[in-house]
Amino acid sequence: MKIQWRLRMAAAQRKVWTGTELRRLLAEKAGLELSSASVSALFTKEPSQVKMTTLAALCTALECTPNDLIEVDTTPVGRPIAPPRPVADLPQAASARGRSMPPL
Repeated sequence: MKIQWRLRMAAAQRKVWTGTELRRLLAEKAGLELSSASVSALFTKEPSQVKMTTLAALCTALECTPNDLIEVDTTPVGRPIAPPRPVADLPQAASARGRSMPPL
């Protein structure tokens, strides 16, 4: 699964071009005070995690939805199918009375 952070695109569509403008909007519209460094990091980097309160504040400030900020590729990941085990690798019966080895 691949996740793409699209904050800059969402901000640009709303005529927000700098971290300073975004920081002001977050404070005015959403009541969220973030440091300049935090806003800059959100604006310029793809974060590995975002607090839900920050995501909600971004949506409020930019008048958008989380779908405008995050794109998730939900294409299933293909996994190779394991080849069948050769018969020689399977455990043999312990005796002629029908007992077998415990499961692996």
